[in-house]
Amino acid sequence: MDKRITEAVELFQEVLFYGTERVIRSVDNPIWEEFSPEQMQSLKLISKEGQITSARLAILQGVHKSAVSNRIKKLLQKELIQVVQTADKREKLLELTDLGRQMLEESDRILAEYLEKLMSEQVNDQEIDQFLSIFRKLRTIMKTDGV
Repeated sequence: MDKRITEAVELFQEVLFYGTERVIRSVDNPIWEEFSPEQMQSLKLISKEGQITSARLAILQGVHKSAVSNRIKKLLQKELIQVVQTADKREKLLELTDLGRQMLEESDRILAEYLEKLMSEQVNDQEIDQFLSIFRKLRTIMKTDGV
């Protein structure tokens, strides 16, 4: 296996894990105090999918359905998501409420402002463009792979 790919995976994981921790520690905002990173990730995935089953959410988050069940319960209680009944009575889909969309938009705005400030003196425009190009390509590859 190409050692560069192994290093890229390790770097990506480090940025994801330690970056999340740093943002949570550094950003003084009630949103980040009220909701766990896993709940925020759930909201983001529901937003991206539009409507999603709890089983699919568990797969995307790489956890057991019981872990997702607990997150869903809390997000339903806070009225950030709602259950949509389908023609198949056994299948229930989750989607964001207007309040959930507003909260997620606010969270994304806070995160973007923080990262922009953090990177502004150390990452130039060309590097940002390269990053975007690579991650757009990876997203396309991953989405065509049936995920």
